[in-house]
Amino acid sequence: MQMTASQIIFYLISAFILGAGLLAVTTLKVFRAAIWLLFSLIGIAALYFWMEVEFIAAVQVIVYVGGIVVLIIFSIFLTQHAGTAMDKPATMRTIAAAIAALLGFALTWMLIQQYGFQASGKTFEWSMQTIGTQMLGTGENGFALPFEAVSMLLLSAMVGCIVIAIKSKKERDE
Repeated sequence: MQMTASQIIFYLISAFILGAGLLAVTTLKVFRAAIWLLFSLIGIAALYFWMEVEFIAAVQVIVYVGGIVVLIIFSIFLTQHAGTAMDKPATMRTIAAAIAALLGFALTWMLIQQYGFQASGKTFEWSMQTIGTQMLGTGENGFALPFEAVSMLLLSAMVGCIVIAIKSKKERDE
């Protein structure tokens, strides 16, 4: 079975996303974890660009890369813990995480074997107008609620940054 260039690009982008995500959760430095999260989210935007959904890719970059990650990095610098290393996780937690990851891979493999996930052959043509209408629609195919959930996510990230900064300031004053 010979792979096409499109499949190779998909697998490269997927490997980049998974690698950056794995490094984000395994590094012991807080700032490095935020940077690896940034790379993982950029990889997801690249996957959207690969699927030719440029509007969603732009939203990914603006909201998550430009909003959430910048707020996370901002809160890290406010706490002045950018260069400090986090505590090494307990051995049981590491074992539980490895088992959970293996179970996740096994479940994914079983689903692929059961359903096959073959390409449908349908063309994927979504204009920006169609996506915008559905994102703001409240009807059956509308996504107004998830669109509002993104704004709540940004608000909660900002509140979290403020709480972390205030908590850190109290710790320094004591």
